[in-house]
Amino acid sequence: MKYTRLSKEQFEELHQEFINFLATQSVTAEEWSNIKANKPELAEQELDVFSDLVWEGVLTKAEYLENISPQHMYLFHLTEEQIELVGLKITKDSIDLTTRGGFSWLRENLMDDSVELFQAKKDYSDDKQLDKFALIQQGAAITKGDLFKYFDKLVS
Repeated sequence: MKYTRLSKEQFEELHQEFINFLATQSVTAEEWSNIKANKPELAEQELDVFSDLVWEGVLTKAEYLENISPQHMYLFHLTEEQIELVGLKITKDSIDLTTRGGFSWLRENLMDDSVELFQAKKDYSDDKQLDKFALIQQGAAITKGDLFKYFDKLVS
């Protein structure tokens, strides 16, 4: 398995897509029930293959990621060639960017000495999708990129 297995909730959400996936392999509902009951290891493999297919599709379409913690904000643009980062660090321990108040403070104090903005670029490794997945595993979420675009203009 290349990525991680989808959660039970994700499988429930993608129930119809999983049925279609099994159908492409000519597996009927009855056969699937039989596989689950009598060949659990094969059922597990099918779940893993489906999970990887879903992740591959999601990662291929992802353009922006955000990872926001109390004192840091990492905003990623996933271009064709590389990962672009706009980062932000708050040096005041009393500010928590994960709260509404902390984010409001940032908007009002963007030019404060306790706000550090930086940029970086990194080429992908041999596996672009795995690089993106690693960022998600570290807490990043897929977004539309509004924050990245805003802060990218500020630091450019």
